[in-house]
Amino acid sequence: MRLRATGVLLALALTACATPKAGGPIVTPTLPPVVPPVEAPVTPPPSDAFATLPGWDAEDHLAALNAWRATCGVARDPAAAAVCKRAKALGKSDDAEARRFLEANFRPEALPDSGLLTAYFSPVYKASVAPTAEFSAPARARPDDLVITDLADIDPTAAPGQKLVSRMQDGQTAAYPDRETIETEGLGKPIAWMRPEDLFFLQIQGSGVLVYPDGSRKRAAFAAHNGRPFTGIARPMREQGLLKDSDTSGDAIRGWLAGHRGREADAIMRLNPRYVFFSLIEDDDRDPAGAAGVSLPAGRSIAVDTSRHDMGELFWIDASAPVLTGAFPVYRRLVVALDTGGAIKGEVRADLYMGRGDVAGVEAGRVRHVLKMYRLVPLPPPGV
Repeated sequence: MRLRATGVLLALALTACATPKAGGPIVTPTLPPVVPPVEAPVTPPPSDAFATLPGWDAEDHLAALNAWRATCGVARDPAAAAVCKRAKALGKSDDAEARRFLEANFRPEALPDSGLLTAYFSPVYKASVAPTAEFSAPARARPDDLVITDLADIDPTAAPGQKLVSRMQDGQTAAYPDRETIETEGLGKPIAWMRPEDLFFLQIQGSGVLVYPDGSRKRAAFAAHNGRPFTGIARPMREQGLLKDSDTSGDAIRGWLAGHRGREADAIMRLNPRYVFFSLIEDDDRDPAGAAGVSLPAGRSIAVDTSRHDMGELFWIDASAPVLTGAFPVYRRLVVALDTGGAIKGEVRADLYMGRGDVAGVEAGRVRHVLKMYRLVPLPPPGV
């Protein structure tokens, strides 16, 4: 306002001085240019916003960005979709450019308190097309009487994605039976035969590859579960003195089950009432798809509680203080929420996908770390 007032007064003064005398020359005044107000430029957030992330400098930023932009199409948030579009337009990048992109397009936001990081993997197990003394446990197809209802269809207050699993019994809707009943009554058609402990772990992981004696391979894909809550067996095994407190890794549990195959192992496995059914599909030699419907990048994808987080969200995890023998001391990296699981409940709770095969399985079975999580909030582009 001060600039404009000054310009107007100056213009009036010049006009008055330039008024021609009678018969004199006409003088055209020269007015000062009108200068528009200067707006402060919108700049991306300073990179030191990421200084709160432990281990950020040591991150492989290019690998993190590549994993995210390969899967970011699942994000429903408009801001994340816009950043996804910009990421895909980058083309080839180096680590420095990837870091600059992440720091310019996201803002880290710490989630409150601490929680738990575990891990899972895609197993590869031997199987048989017929039962044998060794391969005595059937992997079962989804039973015809299992009904899955989206609770939002009958209860508007239900959490997104929450399902009701049931069956009709005596003309009424009833909960689907637990693990023991399914096994004893033979619910669901057998589609492959496995070692009992291998089937149990396949059900925990949710999918895997089956290798038959002739070398052929099939993927056992998740088809449904019986709606019962997941109950881990590590704690009761510790409490019963079957395993040491510091040695309840996946390998240790599986080894005990294999060594006590039969009634003893069955009794322990039946402490977990959840039962998973499968379908057999061709193995494409790729990592499995998670709940978001895209292939899971090994080491860069997590399962989360979908009542707290959305598929496609980007997080920084800082996990330390492992409780299991032989575990890596820390996990610090960018990860994408692409899956969910029955045991994954709470805001600061994540299950890290490690990859396929035995090596990934050994590492995954040792992950039980105290977890801090940071959500990376997508930002509008500079200048908007």
